[in-house]
Amino acid sequence: MMAYSRIPHQALNKMLLRERSSKRPVQLGPWPLEALKRDPSLLRGTLYSPAEDSHTTNDPDSTLADVASLYGSYYLPFIEGPAADEKAPVPDELEKRTAEIKGAAYYLDAAQVGVCEITDACWRIDHSPKHPLAVVLMVEFGRDIEAENPASEWICGAEHEIAKLRALEIACCLAGHIRTLGYNARVHTDGDPLVYLEQLALRAGIAQRANSGALSNPFLGKRFALAAISTDYKLTLDTPLARDAKVSGLKHWLGVNGAMSGRERNRHAGRASHLSRYPMEQVRRVESPTTLILDDEIPRVPKRAEFFTRARSGDLGKKAFREVQRFAYKHPLTMGMMGPLRALVPHQDGKTATDQDPSLQDPTANTKAIKSLAYHLGADLAGICEVPDYAWYSHTIDGQAITPYHKYAVVMLIDQGYDTMEGASGDDWISGCQSMRGYLRGAEMAGVMAEFLRRKGYSARAQTNADSHVLHIPLVLLAGLGELSRIGELVLNPFVGPRFKSVVLTTDLPLIIDKPIDFGLQYFCSNCLKCARECPVSAIPFGDKVMFNGYEIWKPDVERCTSYRVNNSRGSACGRCMKTCPLNKVVSADGSMLHRIGTWLGINARWLKPLMVPIAVKLDDTLGFGKRNPIKRWWLDLEMVDGKVRKPRATNERDLDPDADVSGQKSPIGYYNAADMPAPDAAQAVPVNHKQAVERATLIETVEQARQRRAAGGPRPDHYIARHT
Repeated sequence: MMAYSRIPHQALNKMLLRERSSKRPVQLGPWPLEALKRDPSLLRGTLYSPAEDSHTTNDPDSTLADVASLYGSYYLPFIEGPAADEKAPVPDELEKRTAEIKGAAYYLDAAQVGVCEITDACWRIDHSPKHPLAVVLMVEFGRDIEAENPASEWICGAEHEIAKLRALEIACCLAGHIRTLGYNARVHTDGDPLVYLEQLALRAGIAQRANSGALSNPFLGKRFALAAISTDYKLTLDTPLARDAKVSGLKHWLGVNGAMSGRERNRHAGRASHLSRYPMEQVRRVESPTTLILDDEIPRVPKRAEFFTRARSGDLGKKAFREVQRFAYKHPLTMGMMGPLRALVPHQDGKTATDQDPSLQDPTANTKAIKSLAYHLGADLAGICEVPDYAWYSHTIDGQAITPYHKYAVVMLIDQGYDTMEGASGDDWISGCQSMRGYLRGAEMAGVMAEFLRRKGYSARAQTNADSHVLHIPLVLLAGLGELSRIGELVLNPFVGPRFKSVVLTTDLPLIIDKPIDFGLQYFCSNCLKCARECPVSAIPFGDKVMFNGYEIWKPDVERCTSYRVNNSRGSACGRCMKTCPLNKVVSADGSMLHRIGTWLGINARWLKPLMVPIAVKLDDTLGFGKRNPIKRWWLDLEMVDGKVRKPRATNERDLDPDADVSGQKSPIGYYNAADMPAPDAAQAVPVNHKQAVERATLIETVEQARQRRAAGGPRPDHYIARHT
């Protein structure tokens, strides 16, 4: 055996410290298409004959297929539209353009992407204009569901329609992006009257013809849906796959060129469909969260008190009032997402069928089925809890009182994309886009699930970032998906860290709730200051937890945080705390051995934490985790200004600052208690006063003081009482 000292440092780093994909550009995608044999001679012929039954689809006759088709119709207004009047300052090099377009498609979770020329044989009808190029997208079917699971009947006949919905979503966002850049783009989906998608997929090198003549993929077989974007935006072209193109079993098993390995895919596929890809069942469950929650003292708060709403109302000043209108949509890719995201909002609720499906009476079966459906639709993690009264907003954005109306919450997490976050600083031009991607995908998933349950006779509503009647953070906590972290108003998961967005489905469908978890995060965050150290505006506290409005929490300065995210002039929004957190890692068969061992020990050998945590925190800095990985950077630095795309004047290019001041003395935290919140129907600006917010620290109890007060029978503090109560 080779001695440790003789193993080259780079090899050791690859074997133990870094995930296998660290040197794989995002634009190559998760499947090793680049390793497949190509045959350019196939371009000289017609690869597909319209008479052939080249792609078998499921008959969309199930309830779920109908719902997926309905949701697809909400994206139809974004299939085409006018291009911006002015061309964006994009690179002349076609390789850079193509890397950005493919990177965006993979970032939006396309399985495979290719680019081809559109020849006359690709058009079904004589159509004008005939765009010269096509970006062709393939989306893999969702996870298989066991026959004994009720969701298997729900999914039967709907797999293709669901994948088609995802493909349409991605294509509409990408086409909107291209049009924002000043180029023409039109989306084509299955059944499109203008083009033969099969012909385009063959020419773009993401499909081949099986011996039967049917369309297939070397990795996915026939389990996929297609969409394409025809455009005049010049890109580099791909070459058709050779008819015998394939990757050897061993190479695929090990993972070619850093692509996801066959062993990781098999591990995931081998798990029960109601379980996530991560072994959450190994995490210790407890009766109550690991942070104190005084249920009877927590005030219900109005939407008007949420700080982005306060910025939109003028509470944070004129600049924030102006910038909040665009801060999340500064990048043209995010602008391409805006229309589809907003189109789903009116459909979060709806009429419930009169008759309830009698097969949905068993809470245990329902719980497995609803989680399996969530994972099939694309959720990364899911949990269930009852919705306590304090988790409901008291009033809507327009001041209407909210009366709690559902018993259960199905809480789903959407990974914000590890690879893209690796390439970013956390507060550069892709940051806001990472949030919007999670919000759009969550709105689509929860919307489909809610409509499906309503058709089955059970009231349900999607609670999304765009329009939610519930606060997500306490529900993520109660559904057993994480613990409250030093980042403050953010729950951290043991496998994806803080790198997620949440969406909630509330319903009265009988379900079994999950218990909260304890993986030792309170000890870890008590001894790690990295997020606070790296916060650009010192909005995260360096000190101990406090009691705030009934919660034990490391309370962040939300005004300072919101103002920076809204006014950031060197990027779009901010997620630097997520980027630099030591638990923002990939924990899988393809992840680094160091992180897999550390995660396992953190969950299963918690008695080692006093020894492990200081070492882990120091090692995280020493090895440079949290730095930008330039290989993962696929996007262009562009900014939307007054409806036009411009090169930004500057871009945040932060890495780590391990020598930064961690005393917290220079930037004391401001507190905005319930008593200081604006009234639910406050139409005029209610300006914040940060100096007074800092002075309110004298009102804040420590956790021990709150426990003693409760033991003595003392009343809840006056500053817990909101104005409207």
